[in-house]
Amino acid sequence: MDTAERLIESTQQLLWERGYVGTSPKAIQRLAGAGQGSMYHHFAGKPDLALQAIRRSAEQLCAQAEERFSEPGSAYERIAAYMLREREVLRGCRVGSLAHDPEVVASPALREPLSETFAYLRRRIEELLREGLDRGEFVEGMAPAGVAAALVAVVQGAYVLARSAGSAEEFERAVRGGLDLLSAYTARPAAPAEPRQQEEKT
Repeated sequence: MDTAERLIESTQQLLWERGYVGTSPKAIQRLAGAGQGSMYHHFAGKPDLALQAIRRSAEQLCAQAEERFSEPGSAYERIAAYMLREREVLRGCRVGSLAHDPEVVASPALREPLSETFAYLRRRIEELLREGLDRGEFVEGMAPAGVAAALVAVVQGAYVLARSAGSAEEFERAVRGGLDLLSAYTARPAAPAEPRQQEEKT
């Protein structure tokens, strides 16, 4: 792994653990095993490096979600596979947690990958819901765009509940509750989905 990659991965980790303010250039360099000269050779400064790291985290999250959305099965099953996949719940969402960071939210450039990520999740879930409607999996009258936005909000809110309680069980309870609500729209009751294993956890 070259120096630029080590710097990006180190920044990803520190942003997840400490947020933007707590991620100092010295901490990045120390974790990456790189000197100040190397950092500023590859990146214009901390904001530039942080942007690359946030984009990388956003791309990884979207790729992990797409694996679940592209699996075989009904629309409900694929949405459930995404919502119930294994996560490091008590660390929070490495993308969603940045939406609570004042420095990130105040920067249009740093905020853009977050907005794009959640727009992608809403769009893909909405597409699955419309696909399910076309196949007769869901009853008529469901509003796919609104339901998709609600399901994305359930996952992010579930992180907050779990972290505030110090219990991953709160995450699963909230997510399964969201799936129960979605199940009410199915033409036939949907079988409970089981959590899925995943190597990279976000």
